[in-house]
Parts: sequence; C-alpha cells; structure tokens
Amino acid sequence: MVKLAFSTNAYTRFDLPEAVRRIGRHGYDGVELLGDEPHAFFPWFGDDDLADVREALDETGLSVSNVNANTATGYYDDAPPSSFFDPTIVTGDEDDRVWRVEYTKRAIDLASAVGAPAVCVATGRPLPGTPPERAHEYLRESLDEILDYAESEGVDVGIEYEPELLVECTDEVLELIDDVGRDSLGVNLDVGHAAVYGEDPAEAVRRCAGHITGVHLEDIVGGRRGKHYHRIPGEGDLDFGAIFDALDDVGYDGFATLELYTYPDEPDRAAERSREVLERYVD
Repeated sequence: MVKLAFSTNAYTRFDLPEAVRRIGRHGYDGVELLGDEPHAFFPWFGDDDLADVREALDETGLSVSNVNANTATGYYDDAPPSSFFDPTIVTGDEDDRVWRVEYTKRAIDLASAVGAPAVCVATGRPLPGTPPERAHEYLRESLDEILDYAESEGVDVGIEYEPELLVECTDEVLELIDDVGRDSLGVNLDVGHAAVYGEDPAEAVRRCAGHITGVHLEDIVGGRRGKHYHRIPGEGDLDFGAIFDALDDVGYDGFATLELYTYPDEPDRAAERSREVLERYVD
C-alpha cells in the first residue's frame, strides 16, 4: 500500500531537524529531506548535522522517503531565481558539471545514511551554447558516474521530469531509462509536472510502472495544461482518486510525498490539510 510522506522543502523557515519534527506531528509515515539550502546543502552538511537529523528521525519514527537533490541553489551567491537548477548534470562547463555530479553523490551518501531508498535529480535546462543533443551526451556521462556510485550504496536514482527541462515528459524519461539500461535508474514521478505538460497523471503512473522510485504530489489549477504552481490537494483540479487507483493498479507500494514548497509561510497548515484530504486513499 502507498504511504504518505511530506517534504521538508515546505519548511525552509526552519532548520532540518525542526522540519522533521514538525512533519512528525501531522501523522505522516515518511519525510523527504531537501538536499539544498537551508537544509542539507552538502558542502556544509557535516557529521554533526547528520547526527541531529538522525535524532529527529528517531524521535518521530519517520522513514525517509527520498532525498531531493533536484536543486543546488547554495552554489551561487548572486544567481537569479530562475537558476535554481544550475549548475546541472548537463551543463557545458566541465568544472560545474563535475561539481554537480559530486553533489549528487553526497545526496546518495545521505540517503544511504538514513535508509532512504532513492534520491531524485532533475536534468535542468541546456544553457545557451549547449544544444540539446550535446546536453544529452553530458547527461549520459553524468549518469554513468552517479549510478555507479548509487549502486555501490544500494540507492536508486529517480529522474524528475518537468516541462521546459531537458527531460520534460513521460516519453522522454522512459526513453532515457531504456537507453541507459540500468535497474538503479528510474523516475521520481511528479504528478503535477505530468499534468502541466498535458499528460493524464494516472496514465503517466501506468506508463512508468516498474520504474517509479518515488512520487511527488501536489494539486494544479487547470489540471492538464494548468499553471505550474504547487497547491494543497483539493485546491486544484487533479483527480487524486484516479492517481491512487493507478498506483494500486501497478503495484506501487512506496511513498507518495507531498511537495509543497509554495507554502513557506504556513507549512503546518499545508501538511495537516494535505493529510486530511489524502488519507482516504491510503487507509
């Protein structure tokens, strides 16, 4: 049966242990750890930080659903908001690409240390001067190294597709998984991203059967081809009954994680209300 988790990326006004403790008060089975500022930004995340997180996990009894390494905003001091994916694993700058590969390995270290089954990674966008075909070459090279490391640690890697990124839809992520041909690579399926791209989220679940490392949940106003703004379930137009039916149909028994970073001013309300709306599908 699917289990519900909540991401700490809604709790960016709190440190990571406090975010875990607050999520633990709302009846979730799991918690996703944000692998970025202000939580686990890996160049500064040390042994003491890990010990504090483990203590919070022990206190709450929460399992870790995923380590979210989609962004690395701490890399730049002065980047515009649109650069939160950069540097990516497809960037043309070799030094930056190597940095991001190593950063992803540190996310895998954290996942291994706290018993998380997977990390998620977004491809980001090809920057000017790097055509998509070249970006795909960089992506394969980066993934080869990341997956070698992940397999040694017993952690899966889920590509999270998103409209306007190099890998932006179900077709493209499945093609990538097939081309790479390694069991440790799958998809962290964000149902809102599928909807905004114009896909039926429940159908995306069925198409990704056997490759889902994790699921991100949020509501979207407008449903398919709606606006990409993460909302509390019930405040948009997605059919969560159909989505959970699809997860049951494909035999998915992992975590479905609420990703509501859009509620930094009221994360507790977002966590509580989301569980109230969705618990009918998991109890």
